[in-house]
Amino acid sequence: MNLFSLGKIFLLVGLLFVLLGLIFMVIQRVPFIGKLPGDIYFQKKNFVFYFPITTSIIISILLSILLWFLGRR
Repeated sequence: MNLFSLGKIFLLVGLLFVLLGLIFMVIQRVPFIGKLPGDIYFQKKNFVFYFPITTSIIISILLSILLWFLGRR
């Protein structure tokens, strides 16, 4: 592996992080993401447990459908 291909890998990883950052910024603005029925939220004095199980399942289904459509092309 030469330095040129290593540079390509770093650029792709950097672009992936930028894309993930943009996705996280947009997701925060969607009002129902993370607050669906079935998402587990438990709060005590100094402890908060949050597990968005329903949101995770819906995102997984949507990504599976999207990747299935892209794979058929």
